Amino acid sequence: MRLLHTSDWHLGRSFHRVNLLDAQAAFVDHLVATVREHAVDAVLVAGDVYDRAVPPLAAVALYDRALHRLADLGVPTVMISGNHDSARRLGVGAGLIGRAGIHLRTDPAGCAEPVVLADDHGDVCLYGLPYLEPALVKDEFGTDRAGHEAVLTAAMDRVRADLAGRDPGTRSVVLAHAFVTGGLASDSERDITVGGVAAVPAEVFDGVDYAALGHLHGCQTITERVRYSGSPLAYSFSEAQHRKSMWLVDLGPAGELAAERLDTPVPRPLARIRGRLDDLLDDPALTPHEDAWVEATLTDPVRPAEPMARLAARFPGTLSLLFDPEGGETGTGASYAQRLKGRSDQEIAEDFVAHVRGGSGADPAEQAVLRQAFDDVRTDDTLRETAR
Repeated sequence: MRLLHTSDWHLGRSFHRVNLLDAQAAFVDHLVATVREHAVDAVLVAGDVYDRAVPPLAAVALYDRALHRLADLGVPTVMISGNHDSARRLGVGAGLIGRAGIHLRTDPAGCAEPVVLADDHGDVCLYGLPYLEPALVKDEFGTDRAGHEAVLTAAMDRVRADLAGRDPGTRSVVLAHAFVTGGLASDSERDITVGGVAAVPAEVFDGVDYAALGHLHGCQTITERVRYSGSPLAYSFSEAQHRKSMWLVDLGPAGELAAERLDTPVPRPLARIRGRLDDLLDDPALTPHEDAWVEATLTDPVRPAEPMARLAARFPGTLSLLFDPEGGETGTGASYAQRLKGRSDQEIAEDFVAHVRGGSGADPAEQAVLRQAFDDVRTDDTLRETAR
């Protein structure tokens, strides 16, 4: 059986205020053409279909067109909700839409109810595990701890139990939206650390033939059978070196696996350039970046006059301008942003405690209080988005 694995469409998202809807529409065109060209048997969409719980109407219209076009192909599609989606909204009409071959899996209670497809070698069960917010689903799964590993393990236990009751030789695929240990993150994924440590081990998915993952935006192989497709478009300059693609997965008669990366369209390349302003404007080696979207980091000891206008004269696609002066500290705003880059809310709060105490950081009890406070705030935010 041939499967096409994609995820993290983030319909409605912009790139540094540049509207990406046309690029996202081009991706949908490419997806439909790929399904036809490669005789795909099923499409897997592993979450974050939208960029936010209440997407703009243009994004909803594009999603609607995508569903109609996939249904017209007669090729089943299995789609789960991610941490950016409103599971309730995405799942509206799931029963009716399922009759057209578009199978939406947004309810955690249904994680062990597969979409069953068949080929000449028997059944293939496709299980959709929507994003599982630990604090909201721990009661559903009866876990003692509200952690990502605990709830995902409980969900997979249900999947394995369902498989155990089926004919021997039944092949299995799981769609999940999670941060799996060993995966490489970028700047454009939303933090999912509610309930403690976000990462879960790949072993959670033992017992299935393929785990089609979403959440991380870089295409990557965690194990031979556990993979991220990544997002079809770049959503931050941290993805400048990403090769955007989908996985074309062939599942053999006994669960043998072969996977091929298929590139997705690039609306405009990304470039990160660094140096003194005059050098960037004169360097012939930077000519290939004149048609790119550019993030420029200026290292001039003194901030030059009108840097954005001068950069845009050569690089019209300049969208981000940073300052990192040679031989000294950057300006207050840039310096502060750099110090925060890559640090979690918990780490920033603990740094603040140490700062106001003159170097004496939070003790374990205080760290626990901070962690609980952040968990409560994020959980409240999730509940408000769900209720909207």
